[in-house]
Amino acid sequence: MKIKLIIFLIGFSLFGYSQKKATKKAVTIKPKTEFVAELLSKMTLEEKIGQLNLPTSGDITTGAASSSNVAKNIEEGKVGGLFNIKSVQKIKEVQKIAVEKSRLKIPLLFGMDVIHGYETTFPIPLGLSCTWDMKLIERSAQIAAQEASADGINWTFSPMVDISRDPRWGRVSEGSGEDPFLGSQIAKAMVNGYQQNDLSKNNTILSCVKHFALYGAPDAGRDYNTVDMSRIKMYNDYFPPYKAAIDAGVGSVMASFNEIDGIPATGNKWLMTDVLRKQWGFNGFVVTDFTGIPEMIEHGMGDLQTVSALALNAGIEMDMVGEGFLTTLKKSLEEGKVSIEQIDNAARLILNAKYDLGLFHDPYKYCDEKRAKTEVFTKNHRAEARAISAQSLVLLKNNNQLLPLKKSGTVAVIGPLADAKENMAGTWSVATNMDKSISLIAGIKEVAGDATKVLYAKGSNLDYDAAFEEKATMFGKTLHRDSRTTEELLAEALKIANQSDVIVAALGESAEMSGESSSRTNLEIPQAQKDLLQALLKTGKPVILVLFTGRPLVLVQEHETVPAILNTWFAGSEAGASIADVLFGNENPSGKLTATFPRSVGQVPIYYNQKNTGRPLANKEGKFEKFRSNYIDERNEPLYPFGFGLSYTTFGYSNLKISSDKMNFNEKVMVSVDVTNTGNFDGKEVVQLYIRDLVGSVTRPLKELKGFQKVSIKKGEKRTVTFEISVEELKFYNSDLQFIAEPGAFQVFVGTDSSTDNKVDFVLIK
Repeated sequence: MKIKLIIFLIGFSLFGYSQKKATKKAVTIKPKTEFVAELLSKMTLEEKIGQLNLPTSGDITTGAASSSNVAKNIEEGKVGGLFNIKSVQKIKEVQKIAVEKSRLKIPLLFGMDVIHGYETTFPIPLGLSCTWDMKLIERSAQIAAQEASADGINWTFSPMVDISRDPRWGRVSEGSGEDPFLGSQIAKAMVNGYQQNDLSKNNTILSCVKHFALYGAPDAGRDYNTVDMSRIKMYNDYFPPYKAAIDAGVGSVMASFNEIDGIPATGNKWLMTDVLRKQWGFNGFVVTDFTGIPEMIEHGMGDLQTVSALALNAGIEMDMVGEGFLTTLKKSLEEGKVSIEQIDNAARLILNAKYDLGLFHDPYKYCDEKRAKTEVFTKNHRAEARAISAQSLVLLKNNNQLLPLKKSGTVAVIGPLADAKENMAGTWSVATNMDKSISLIAGIKEVAGDATKVLYAKGSNLDYDAAFEEKATMFGKTLHRDSRTTEELLAEALKIANQSDVIVAALGESAEMSGESSSRTNLEIPQAQKDLLQALLKTGKPVILVLFTGRPLVLVQEHETVPAILNTWFAGSEAGASIADVLFGNENPSGKLTATFPRSVGQVPIYYNQKNTGRPLANKEGKFEKFRSNYIDERNEPLYPFGFGLSYTTFGYSNLKISSDKMNFNEKVMVSVDVTNTGNFDGKEVVQLYIRDLVGSVTRPLKELKGFQKVSIKKGEKRTVTFEISVEELKFYNSDLQFIAEPGAFQVFVGTDSSTDNKVDFVLIK
């Protein structure tokens, strides 16, 4: 009996110890400045340089972390962080090497491209921007941070805030469109969503704004290409969203691949030090993009040692994958090409971020397996994603109120993107479980209900060219190319089309036709699908084009022939359900375009806030006028302007008023307009305010977005929407790069999109 009691007491004691160990609270450490300074004083040169090294490990297999190629470098203090590892178990294994086997036990950062959601995936950023709803956008980033942090990630390479006015550039899908004002609001919302102004919480993560700077304006729309623009354009049109992210407290910045004023951004001291730190007051750290330092060799800036020193001297703190810092900085220090103060400062900034994240208090803060099981891809998160996705869809055309569909009769769902769940999340959806994404056909069957018969046929492949389709369906996003002939595919489609009451044609781009390194010169729907669409129209059945795309497309033929067009972008893991919600009227579409849709690729770059010429086109009918700024073969205006988007209801604008026709520099004026829901559905309208500065010391845009409100209006209801204008909305950078407002005449436009002529006037006086 005594032996049993002793065994019991020993067991109880050990159990108590294990419980105490498991629930051990994070240690208390000194304040950040003091703690980091002491840690730096203990570090060798090699360990300091190691903090500046960000390799990718690949997705280490659980149980194999200690034998991976990167493990030895971690033990030796030569790694500051890793990216592309997913799951608590794997991350915990690697972190254990850092904090238990390295000399100073410095924890690692773990980064991932959490771009528009984690496993619960939201619309691609371009689509998300079309909600014009900052609360929803912030919430999407908050959910992404919660899920990523629950799975071990503590750093995201997002938001991407590059302004782009060229839809040939594939990464337009990853940004928020063409406008600096809207882009700035979204940048702030995303940073706030990820960081929640409190990185000490275990459900927030470090944000990284990218790509600094001007990455969205490459020559010819070709990714990684040269960017060349005036500084006045940089400051007025391209810099604002980056600065907004800095002002919101973003913890890190990623350098862009392109050159600026002849010097690659990764080695550009004016950009990284003068602008980012001295002018804007950024105090976080700057990381390169993937191999950004060695790529400067191809730019013609020197060998690896030279470009690595160039990057550090410019103000780069962390080297992603290139290992130029790791392998050359010691030699450059010995040769006087860099200073120990620069290396210390870079290491200090990275250690500061780790401190802010609480990793020195608890290196396993993000390694709670219970959270990983209960907070990722939850029912509630999916429901929120479905609702947010529905608000990102943009109704481009709806003749004779073809939409919403009735939940009865027979619906034919036809097209290569109808049953393509792998593509629904879109590009840069690295954590998405594609098997769990909802395809359009699945969503329609769920939402339409038992009273609706749903038929399906593929109709065509993505493209006639199999090699092109292979390039356009990378990273597991196959469309399962059909080996049948074009005629066989079409015959099957026409058979079910003729049995239906209405046809839903699911066409457009595949997910990887846009995104990084997916530039296009042809912005039309692939010809195989255009031919399918025209054949479906010839049946005489009403056709709804459900358009999948990661960029503005040229849709002149479709606009002229198809009665209804719903642009769905790539709406995320719940795409099929959210699209069906809109098609069948569970949700009224309220998305508005944040990028102009051209009539022809020859109009590109095209954007609403262009400047006038000395010879503007005098007529508004698009008629050609010799010796005026226009085309011989195309109209000037786009097919769909910035801010455009229809609803199942209609909205009337009236009674536009301004509180005063004069304003001095310390006053404000109020602009109001009555918006009436004149249709048969409750709906949401994005009321947009634009300002034109009629006379300036430098030429000014025809219109600039300076305010917007998304308002819910019941059918038959009238709401008065009011905007406040202060001198801040009238400021711009002049030729001396001074941020000023100038007295003079202004016009204020308020309406449903950027083409509105509904205006009032006022004068700014001193």
